[in-house]
Amino acid sequence: MLDSLVKFVREQYRTNEFIPLHAPIFGGNEKRYVNETIDSTFVSSVGAFVDRFERDMEAYTGSPRAVATVNGTAALHIALVLAGVKSGDLVLTQPLTFVATCNAIAYCGADPVFIDVDKHTLGLSPVAMERWLEDSAYLDDDGICRVKGDGRVIRACLPMHTFGHPVELDLLIQVCSRWGMVLVEDAAESLGSLYKGRHTGTFGAVGTLSFNGNKTITTGGGGMILTDEALGARAKHLTTTAKKAHPYEYVHDEVGYNYRLPNLNAALGCAQLEQLDSFVAAKRVLASRYQSFLEGGPLQFVVEPQGCRSNYWLNAVICEDLKQRDELLAFSNQAGVMTRPIWKLMSHLTTYSSSLQGDLTNALWLEQRVVNLPSSVVPELQV
Repeated sequence: MLDSLVKFVREQYRTNEFIPLHAPIFGGNEKRYVNETIDSTFVSSVGAFVDRFERDMEAYTGSPRAVATVNGTAALHIALVLAGVKSGDLVLTQPLTFVATCNAIAYCGADPVFIDVDKHTLGLSPVAMERWLEDSAYLDDDGICRVKGDGRVIRACLPMHTFGHPVELDLLIQVCSRWGMVLVEDAAESLGSLYKGRHTGTFGAVGTLSFNGNKTITTGGGGMILTDEALGARAKHLTTTAKKAHPYEYVHDEVGYNYRLPNLNAALGCAQLEQLDSFVAAKRVLASRYQSFLEGGPLQFVVEPQGCRSNYWLNAVICEDLKQRDELLAFSNQAGVMTRPIWKLMSHLTTYSSSLQGDLTNALWLEQRVVNLPSSVVPELQV
């Protein structure tokens, strides 16, 4: 089975060379736009391409406002600030995620509370969240959600759309509404993914995207905040060192952050965004081929949730057990086909091991079984 899987992957990419997990593809106006920024000398955080990238992303996602940042983690940090997360607060999130999700919470001086995931989305489970809240939290006389015992405020809920597969947003929104929490979406991996026809990252008060080198489109490094007009204006202010507009004076009215995306990176992003539809189409064809190839075998292919369109950022399989997972990882990587296990649970990292947590049965099960397969865009599949 392992030998045939490696052969299948090589047939898709038509090479006997090393196959990475997810590499960028530059087949459009990338060089032209980047050269334009160099010729203009506006290569830093002010420039026409930064503005254009934000407007183009608003048009693509349907978000009222998009604010470009230097990376996805910076976007997530500011998103939590916009949601009102303060030092000492708690934020409900999933343990099965990339560490940036939790690091952004820590940047605010807050702490994560780990809630189990659903197997069919790999993301935060609204059922598990409701169960934990009923057991461990209460609403005070002012309608503020607090944890039983020390009364710490549970300010926000932060789901992550794992590998581009949308979480159960309708139910999460209902739970957040009942318990007075702000929904912030970590949509770093889900650019091009839709939940019931609407783009991920646009359901919560704030959402964030990432354009790291391994994402569906890349700016080299970069992120985006998706939100409404009012919070968008505040995000722009905070990410521009909280500098007030003035012809020549330096006036900063609060603690701000040097988080704006450089024009040079935005130029790359504009060119990549022009090709996003063809990238997603190609990735979905590749995912369909994986699914057909693996059908009936010991590896279960992770498919998009019902009613959703996933970008299939990273294709994933669920192995039968830890032994099979380790055999797949060892065999494929030795054969020059890169595969990777899903992240270690955040609750297993020393930094977050003392955080509050619910029953993590599903997350623990998936941690021992999920493997990512090569997922780069196959140029021949672009339409």
